[in-house]
Amino acid sequence: MKIVGLITEYNPFHNGHQYHIQAAKEVTGADIAVVIMSGDYVQRGTAAIMPKRLRAEMALKCGAAAVFELPVCYATGSAELFAYGAVSFLDQLGIVDSLCFGSECGDLEGMEAAADILLEEPEAYQTRLKDCLKQGMSFPSAREEALTACMETEQYSILLRDPNNILGVEYLKALKKRGSKIRPYTIRRKGSHYHDQDLKSPFGSASAIRSLLAYSGCALSGVSSARTFENTPFVNILGELEEQVPQSCLELLKDYHRVKYPIYQNDFSLILKYKLLNKRPETLPRYMDVSRDLANRICGQLNDYFNYKQFCELVKTRDVTQTRINRALLHIMLGIKKTAVNEYLENGPHFYARLLGFRRDCEKVVSAIAKKSPLPLLTRPYDDQGIEPAGRKMLTHDILASNLYTSVVTDKYKTAFENEYNQGILKI
Repeated sequence: MKIVGLITEYNPFHNGHQYHIQAAKEVTGADIAVVIMSGDYVQRGTAAIMPKRLRAEMALKCGAAAVFELPVCYATGSAELFAYGAVSFLDQLGIVDSLCFGSECGDLEGMEAAADILLEEPEAYQTRLKDCLKQGMSFPSAREEALTACMETEQYSILLRDPNNILGVEYLKALKKRGSKIRPYTIRRKGSHYHDQDLKSPFGSASAIRSLLAYSGCALSGVSSARTFENTPFVNILGELEEQVPQSCLELLKDYHRVKYPIYQNDFSLILKYKLLNKRPETLPRYMDVSRDLANRICGQLNDYFNYKQFCELVKTRDVTQTRINRALLHIMLGIKKTAVNEYLENGPHFYARLLGFRRDCEKVVSAIAKKSPLPLLTRPYDDQGIEPAGRKMLTHDILASNLYTSVVTDKYKTAFENEYNQGILKI
C-alpha cells in the first residue's frame, strides 16, 4: 500500500482540490491519499469560512482516505512554521511515502534549489536580506530579493512571488531539515491564480469562491452591491457554485447554509476587542507574530477599533504584510504564545494524531497508523492518556480554539452548541 500525503486547508473545498487528490495519486503511484488539514483557522490569519468537519466531510466524499487536523499553532503560523508543522506531522505518521503539493510553476528542480539556499542561508543571502530589511522592505519582499541574488538561473528568481510556490519551497525545506524519507512531487496549479476573483473557469480559486459566498454574483461581476451572502437567496449563487464544486460538496453547502456557515473575520470582532482591551503594550509581544512596534501600534490605535477587518487594515504599515497583521491579531485572540510554540517544537513537534474522519473502505490506513506511528491516534479529545504534558497543553489549546469558533457559529445562526469534547469521528 503506497500512501501520498496532502497538506491542505480546503477553505472551501472545490474542483481544484478534487483534481489535486486524483492527480497526486496518479503522479506518485499511490493507492491512498492521506490529508493533513487546517482546523477552524487558516494560515492567512483568519477563521475558516466553514467548520473543519464540514470541510473534512467534503474531502472524504471526494476521494481522501483520511483527514487529520493540523494543530492550530501550526495552521495559523507563518509559511515556514505551517510547512514544518504539516511536513513533520506526515513524517511522524510513519506510513507516508510521498508528498504531493500544487504550485504555480510546477518546477520541482527550481524549488529544490531555492529550498537549499533558504535552509543553508549562505553569507551572500544573509547580507542581501539584511540590506533589504534596512531599506524598509517587508520580510517576504526582502527574502525574495535575497534569494534572487543567490539563484544561478534567472528563471528561478521569481519562485517566491506566488503563494503556492512559497509553501512548496517551505515543504521541501522542511523535508530536508528533518532528513525525511518522504519523496516530494509537485503538480502545476490548474485554472485560476490563487488570488483571482474570476470564476470563468471550472477551476476557480478558493478566494473567488469565498467572495461568492460573501457577496452576490453581481458583485463579482463588478456591479456595485452592498448585499452580503446572508441577505442573498442561495438560489442566486447556486448556478455559479455548481460549476465550481463537486456535486457531493454542493449538497452539503445547501444543507448547512446559514446553519454552520459562512463565518467571516468580523464575526469575531467583539471577542478580539475584548482580548485587546485586556492587554498592555509590554505583554503583547508574548504572542506569535507580534513585535514591540506592532504591539505599540495596536494599543495606540485601539480607540479607533470599529471591527476586526477594519482594525487589521488600520494597524498595517508599509513594512509589514496584511497577512502578518492578520496572524498577529488572531494569535492574540486565541492566546498562542511564542514560549508555547517553542516548547512544542523542541519536544515534538507533534504529540498526537487527531483524526477528523476516514472512508470506511480505507479503514486499513487508520489501522496502519495506529500500529506504526509513534503518535497516539486520537479519536476523542478527552482520551489524552499517554500524551506528554506539552502535548496535553497543545490539545487543550486546540479544543479551546475550536470551541470559540463553534460559539461564534452558535451565536450567529442560533444553533445548538456542539462542544469539541463531544465530537465523534466522521465515517464516510
